Amino acid sequence: MSMMDKIKSMLKGHESQADKGIEKTGDMVDDKTQGKYKGQVDTGQEKMRDQFGGGQGQDRPPQP
Repeated sequence: MSMMDKIKSMLKGHESQADKGIEKTGDMVDDKTQGKYKGQVDTGQEKMRDQFGGGQGQDRPPQP
């Protein structure tokens, strides 16, 4: 079992908490870099949400 499989199994059922962590981390990086890499950070956040099951659901509207 790979490390990604282990992480996914641990996060299963806790997608909203994972999404909050991804959002907080992205905000922290944006703050530290003064928004210089905002586009790249946003792309990374979306890929993490896709990977770990967060993403756009009923409680998360699409981002512009």
